[in-house]
Amino acid sequence: MRFLGIGDTCDLGALYQRLLGDGHEVRVAIADPMAQGTMAGLVEQTSNWENELDWVRGAGDDGIILFENVAESRGHLQDRLRRDGFNVIGGSAYGDRLENDRAYAQSVLAGIGLQTCRVSQFSDVAAAENFLDRNPGRYVLKFNGTGFGSNENYVGRLPDGADIRAMLRARGSLLDDPTASFILMSHVDGVEMGVGAYFDGERFVGRACLDWEHKRFFAGDIGELTGEMGTVATFDRSDAFFARTLARMAPMLRQGGYCGYINLNTIVNEEGIWPLEFTCRFGYPGFAVLSPLQQTGWAELFSAMVTRRGRVTMRPGFSVAIVLTTPPFPYDRSVIDEVVGLPVCFDGALSADEQERLYYGEVGLAGGQLVTSGIYGWTMVATGVGATIAEAQSGALALAGRVIVPNLRYRYDIGDRVLRTQYAEVARLGLLDEAPVRVAQNPESLTQKAINEIGH
Repeated sequence: MRFLGIGDTCDLGALYQRLLGDGHEVRVAIADPMAQGTMAGLVEQTSNWENELDWVRGAGDDGIILFENVAESRGHLQDRLRRDGFNVIGGSAYGDRLENDRAYAQSVLAGIGLQTCRVSQFSDVAAAENFLDRNPGRYVLKFNGTGFGSNENYVGRLPDGADIRAMLRARGSLLDDPTASFILMSHVDGVEMGVGAYFDGERFVGRACLDWEHKRFFAGDIGELTGEMGTVATFDRSDAFFARTLARMAPMLRQGGYCGYINLNTIVNEEGIWPLEFTCRFGYPGFAVLSPLQQTGWAELFSAMVTRRGRVTMRPGFSVAIVLTTPPFPYDRSVIDEVVGLPVCFDGALSADEQERLYYGEVGLAGGQLVTSGIYGWTMVATGVGATIAEAQSGALALAGRVIVPNLRYRYDIGDRVLRTQYAEVARLGLLDEAPVRVAQNPESLTQKAINEIGH
């Protein structure tokens, strides 16, 4: 098969490597000049993706275009390419709006019968401050659109909203663009979890995935909000939660021409399920935490999606992904200038299984040496799999400890709270399918054992 990847920063580099390893042809267009070193020497790059369209078309049903991320007008481009007869997986213009226009997404979710938090949208700070004067409370500040990083959002902690007011004043310069806007969403306490699945343009395929993301930079969930520092995921016991949430979106996704992976993040508590936001793309490291649990290979999965034929199957158990980062993460090199080209080494030769569970991010070859590259410091993702969360967590930590890079940082507590309280709480709320799941008796000791083994 032939795959053409289109994106800004080569977010799916490890996925391309797996396609190449399975004997498929891959070419990748990387729009951002600062990301040209990502996957250099590992994946073939093209300077102009439009010049590759005849190459893709020549493969017929075996030619597929993969769009990596949500960006301005890129959803419309995907829709146009589909109208021109190309097989395109990634999203659509409708998906772009679901992710980027948060107030609109909340109205869609309310329309399919889900309870939603109060959301108010603003384009200037003064109007938001007037709102807070009339409606003091705890809120979450989120900016709309693709031009804002996760670290620019803020989860308020004070019951009168004073910290939100202060943040709005501090972030006022972000709204110099007259098209910029933001929302204030009422804060809801509970367990944060997501549900995601593949949509082939007509229907969802395969089972849905449940995930628990860890977004804060430091262990203990403190520090900056990042895109993601690690995740626990499973396809087990997901049908009931999926049916109550994401499955209801099928008619709108079909009408909107959506084809790709879509995730809905939520908060769950005694009052039910509170949907927060959509991610209408693969996500990083989303694909890495999914991959070990997918029995169907990537090429076979993509083929089933564009042809709407074939069966997609997932493995039982859990996957844990740990994001390994280097400076300037969680910022980027346009804000903080940091060196790239740091050597990436390993503590001994990795086994075939370890190589399969390690997903390269912003790295490339320079003079035959694997080195860091790119814009953000998303260096790679270490994963572990197992019948229990504890087993998967232990495997991911052990693998992370084999990676040697100067200034490498990652969280060693990915999965701890899911193990100790959150998974059991979701089950207690009746949101998981009825099925026996073996849980480790002493998860803390397993975590500490793995930490000790890698020298933390």
